[in-house]
Amino acid sequence: MTVDDADEGDERLVLVRYGELAIKGKNRSEFEKALARNIVSAAAAISPVEVERLRGRMVVHPKRRAERVARRLVDVFGIASLSVARRCSNDVDSIAELAERELTRALDEHTGPTPIPFRVRTRRSDKRHPLTSTEIDKLIADRVLPARADRLRVDLDHAELVLGIEVRERDAFVFAGRERGLGGLPVGTLGKAVCLLSGGIDSPVAAWMAMKRGCDVVFASFHSAPYIGEGSRRKIVQLVKRLGRWQPRSRVASIPFTAIQEAIRDSCPEGYRTVLYRRSMQRLATELAGREGAGCLVTGESLGQVASQTMENLTCIGAAAKLPVLRPLICFDKQETIDIARRLGTFEISNLPEPDCCTVFLPARPVIRGVLSRCLDAEARIPLTELEANAFEHMEVTDV
Repeated sequence: MTVDDADEGDERLVLVRYGELAIKGKNRSEFEKALARNIVSAAAAISPVEVERLRGRMVVHPKRRAERVARRLVDVFGIASLSVARRCSNDVDSIAELAERELTRALDEHTGPTPIPFRVRTRRSDKRHPLTSTEIDKLIADRVLPARADRLRVDLDHAELVLGIEVRERDAFVFAGRERGLGGLPVGTLGKAVCLLSGGIDSPVAAWMAMKRGCDVVFASFHSAPYIGEGSRRKIVQLVKRLGRWQPRSRVASIPFTAIQEAIRDSCPEGYRTVLYRRSMQRLATELAGREGAGCLVTGESLGQVASQTMENLTCIGAAAKLPVLRPLICFDKQETIDIARRLGTFEISNLPEPDCCTVFLPARPVIRGVLSRCLDAEARIPLTELEANAFEHMEVTDV
């Protein structure tokens, strides 16, 4: 029998702790409700769950597979840490009995060397309880240690196995492990953002970081057929599916960009091509944001990483947007971004040999210090308003 099979029908639950939500004052309830919704959504493919809100905690009640649900919830933004736990009344005898069971289970699953550095750690939110946290620690340790002296040794500072106890007004939670969450804010609590997703390494990481700050991210991609094949679009969908692990639902818009690029190639200064491409992308993404009810744009730009990302060029590009442009990676070096991308599982997808549309008609000598007035002069030579309206009209939107 697997651990997950063993969970069927038992009373195990997931005790969720959150960080920033606790300091949200009068708005805290709305953040908690959003977190509860995201928990239910994330767990749905594993088990139906019910979420009970306590002060400073949430208790997730899975119908089955508590361990798998807990592993899934580690990726829900807003959760600081969590534990698979059981609940009992808050009298010491009940706590001790449950502590025996949880510790036995933890030792049965332990495969490392013994004796294991061990301690009991109690958190007592009910200050009216007759025993202090330290007194409960000692009492429970005296109950569980004698029969396990060969497998456990007390180490208060460097414990590998921590038997956790949380004592509340009417009950208590007992657990033998704690997993760190991602922290941040629940997706959706800070509104929507449109991320310009290129298919490279940077923009998926920027999208993930925007999600961590509570943004529900909609994705805008740009496609230049026939210069760029269908493989590029499939790559974008793969990235969006992967990023969907961190938000309840995802939507991607594929915007045809060929006619705009050809017009810029044929009529504008060569060195300004990439800057002008990106200005057009900003305008189209702003239009998408208006349709989706989004309040900002998100890009993967990093200061000085490529020629189009100098301070002057970023100023020219950003001026085309009618919304705030968030650049989460602006002061990252490339390796920092790669390290995050590897952890997210987007790095391998981004490295697939499918070019993005910005590689089409690249200038031999791109401008380094663009001037906004020159961008405006160049754009006046071509019917950009008509071209962009046509691109937006033929945009394809997919729910992933």
